[in-house]
Amino acid sequence: MESQHANLVLVKTLSRSRTIEHWDAEDVEAWETTGKRIANRNLIWSIFAEHVGFSVWSIWSVMVLFMPQNVYGIDAAGKFYLVAVPTLVGAAMRIPYTIAPARFGGRNWTIVSATLLLIPTLLTLWVMQRPGTSYTTFMVVAAFAGLGGGNFASSMTNINAFYPQRLKGWALGLNAGGGNIGVPVIQLVGLLVIATVSNTAPEVVCAIYLVLIGLAALGAALFMDNLGNQRSNIGAMAEALRFKHSWVMSFLYIGTFGSFIGFSFAFGQVLQINFLAGGDSAAEASLHAAQIAFIGPLLGSISRPFGGKISDRIGGGKVTMYTFVAMIFAAGILVATGMIDDGMAGAATGGQMIAYVVGFILLFILSGLGNGSTYKMIPSIFEAKAQGHDDWSRDEKAAWSRSMSGALIGFAGAIGALGGVFINVVLRASYVSDAKSATNAFWVFLGFYVICAIVTWVVFLRVQTSRVDAGEQVGRATAPVPA
Repeated sequence: MESQHANLVLVKTLSRSRTIEHWDAEDVEAWETTGKRIANRNLIWSIFAEHVGFSVWSIWSVMVLFMPQNVYGIDAAGKFYLVAVPTLVGAAMRIPYTIAPARFGGRNWTIVSATLLLIPTLLTLWVMQRPGTSYTTFMVVAAFAGLGGGNFASSMTNINAFYPQRLKGWALGLNAGGGNIGVPVIQLVGLLVIATVSNTAPEVVCAIYLVLIGLAALGAALFMDNLGNQRSNIGAMAEALRFKHSWVMSFLYIGTFGSFIGFSFAFGQVLQINFLAGGDSAAEASLHAAQIAFIGPLLGSISRPFGGKISDRIGGGKVTMYTFVAMIFAAGILVATGMIDDGMAGAATGGQMIAYVVGFILLFILSGLGNGSTYKMIPSIFEAKAQGHDDWSRDEKAAWSRSMSGALIGFAGAIGALGGVFINVVLRASYVSDAKSATNAFWVFLGFYVICAIVTWVVFLRVQTSRVDAGEQVGRATAPVPA
């Protein structure tokens, strides 16, 4: 009986229509009847596919722990570039990936984008087994990992279309957080391989992800849907960028998501450098770094949906502002610790290492909260602007808001990812300077968070009209604003 039931479910799954011609998430009755179930099913598999994409995108943050300089001939400065290149390519890929769900269908594109992850994973497997390969080849292979960075934009744009305005903060935060957690998961996989197999067996990590990529593509094929009325194209992106708030949000996203992805890629290497300076062997430094590195991205990923949920209640602008203020203090911990460390001879003490880890983990958690709050702000901005068009019907307002926010989510994600490149380049420059420490980089990060906090306050919180224009709730209602 159980076998017959399972076969019946599979037959129904394979035979159902893959495209929903008309989707209206704001229809409360339809949402409660069937819409919620459909949206949640798509969300689950979107999260899984995006999760695997993030893991592949950050695969080189793990591979560098398997690359002792005496074997691969690549020093710490070269490794910072190895993890920066996928970030740069991933940022660029987010523009076309934003458009893809509407053009090809959310389900269809999830299948394609998941399958494309086989390319960087197989190339990484191949090149890591050939230590004598040129540095240029390593850089080219690392660049292909940027394909995983594009998955975020298509996933977020697709899920944005499935959920009503009142639930977007939580849904987008959950989708993004579930994807982001792919970073600490692959780092945890790397730790388990280093601890239980060998610090010379990176091919095990790649083999595990070949299997997960196949599961992501299969799950999308069986359980996801295309939306026939989904709209997002180059024209929509160009229109979205006519509004000043679109550029401001893209800038702020450098400080939130850029911090998350940049520190995720660099944290393990910063730890490894400190452990090597403290006298660890290459194998010991890799193990000790891997034991800690995954914690920050994990907590940052977990905190992301809560940033969206809190923003649903009190407004994205407030949460973003408070987050940047807290990030200033967290960066201050790194600056103070770095200055003390630089003023003392020898490697960092145990207390200083604890302070470094605490500062970084606080930044991870806060960047996760800020990720969720900024993505709540984006649909709110266009929802408020749409309400100012009295000549539009309810469906026209919803379609325009959905199209604009979907387009901006991809663009802001692309610009924000550049923050990850910025962090790795600044850290590299700081380590190769005369000081040969990360303290100068920490000062740069602190200064940038001060700028982000000021911009958030000036644009979104300084006066009530700015808050309304940004889609913030004033009292119980969101006042309409002209576009």
